[in-house]
Amino acid sequence: MTTETSAARDFVLRTARENDVKFIRLWFTDILGKLKGFAVTVDDLEDALERGVGFDGSAIDGFARHHESDMRAHPDPSTFNLLPWRPRQNAVARMFCDIRHPRGQTFPGDPRQVLRRNLDKAAEMGFTYNVGAELEFFYLKSAGAPELLDHDGYFDQLSSYPASDLRRDTVLNLAEMGIPVKYSHHEGAPSQHEIDLEYTDALTMADNLMTAKLVIKELAQLQNVYATFMPKPVSRINGSGLHLHQSLFSGEDNRFYSADDEQYLSALGKQFIAGLIAHAPEITLVTNQWVNSYKRLIPGYEAPVYVSWTHVNRSDLIRVPSYERGEESSIRIEYRSPDPACNPYLAFSAMLAAGLKGIEEQYQVPAPVVGNVQEMSPQRRQSLGIRTLPSSLGEAINLAETSELLYEALGDHVFNSLIENKKLEWDEYRSEVTDYEVSRYLSSL
Repeated sequence: MTTETSAARDFVLRTARENDVKFIRLWFTDILGKLKGFAVTVDDLEDALERGVGFDGSAIDGFARHHESDMRAHPDPSTFNLLPWRPRQNAVARMFCDIRHPRGQTFPGDPRQVLRRNLDKAAEMGFTYNVGAELEFFYLKSAGAPELLDHDGYFDQLSSYPASDLRRDTVLNLAEMGIPVKYSHHEGAPSQHEIDLEYTDALTMADNLMTAKLVIKELAQLQNVYATFMPKPVSRINGSGLHLHQSLFSGEDNRFYSADDEQYLSALGKQFIAGLIAHAPEITLVTNQWVNSYKRLIPGYEAPVYVSWTHVNRSDLIRVPSYERGEESSIRIEYRSPDPACNPYLAFSAMLAAGLKGIEEQYQVPAPVVGNVQEMSPQRRQSLGIRTLPSSLGEAINLAETSELLYEALGDHVFNSLIENKKLEWDEYRSEVTDYEVSRYLSSL
C-alpha cells in the first residue's frame, strides 16, 4: 500500500468515526448504467478498503457468466461522502467501487474501468479530459403515468411547488457532497428541469452524474413525486438531453484554445470535432442506448438529428460556445445528442475515443454550418455532406456492431455484452403491438 493510499484510507476511517457513520453504501454501475450497490457496516469498513468486498457478479446485467461469477468491489477512498439527506445519527456514507476479479485483476466488464483505460490513453498523449454536464429531467406525479406537475416553461420563476424546492434541495445536498452546481432552472417543456454540474475531470464527472441522478430521485420520492431521466416520457413536447461540454488540457493549458483563430478554437480542437463528426453515428448506441432515446432525436424538438457543428446554432450536434476574453480555459466543445439515461462512463469513453482518433489521424474538420441545419432542404444538406444520426435503436445497433473504434473504446467484454443486450431490447420492442397501432388501425383495418 502506497503512502498516498494509506493516507486516503486513514482519512475515510477517521471521517466515518467522527461523523457517526454506521453504514457505507458501495456503489458501481452495470453495463447499462444502472446504479448498483450494497451496504457494509462501519465495523467492516477497514477490511473493505484493504481487501474489497466479494459479491455475485452473475446477478449484475452484463457482468459475468455463472462459472466466473465471483467479483470483488474495491472502494475508491477519494469518493467517500456522507449522504446528507440521511439522518446524522447512525449516518450513511457512500463510495464508488472499482470491480476486480478475486485475484486482483481488473474486471473488463466494469464501466468505470473502461473509462479509466480511455483516460490513460489520453494521458499518454499528454491530455486530461474534462467534462461539464447539463442534466435534464422531468418531475412527474407518479411512476405509473407521465402526469405533469407543472406547465411552466424555460427559465420561468413561478414557484411550481414542489419542483422549485426540490431543485434547491438537490443543489444544497450535492454541494454538501462536494459536487458543485453551476446553474439550475426550469427547462423548456412542462415539468422539465435542468441542473448543470460544474466542469471537472471525466471520471469525477461520471461519478457526479450517477450521484446527482440518485439524489434527484431520492429527494423527489421524499416529496411523493417521481423524477425520471427517460429521454422522451411525453409525446409532442421536448425530451430530456444530457449536453456534455468537453475539453482537453495539458497541465493548466486548455489545448482547445488558440489566440490565432478567429473563433479562438485550436487546430487540435478542430481535429477533436472532426473525430466526433466522423464517428458520431456509430457511437450513438452508447450515448443514446434505449428504444425511447430515438423518440427524442427527431426534428422540431431542439434535439440534434444531423451530424454537423457550428459556433452559434443550438440545433447542431456540436456547438462551440462563444469565447469570453480572458477566459481561455472556457473554450470547449458541447456535444448535444446524449440523453440522461446513458451510461456516462461508456459515453465519455466513446466520445473521447472518437475525438482522440481525430487528433491521432489529423482528420480535417468540415466547415461549420451557417444557418439552421434543420430548416435546410435535403438537397442542401446533401451538398454539404451532412449525415444524420441513427433514427432508431435498430439502426444504431447496426452501425455500432461494425465499429472498430467503439470496439476498441469499450473492450471486447463490454462491447459484446452491450450489443447482445440492445439486440434483445430491439427484438422485444419490434414484437410489441403499441397503443398507437391499436387506436389507429384496429377499427379501420
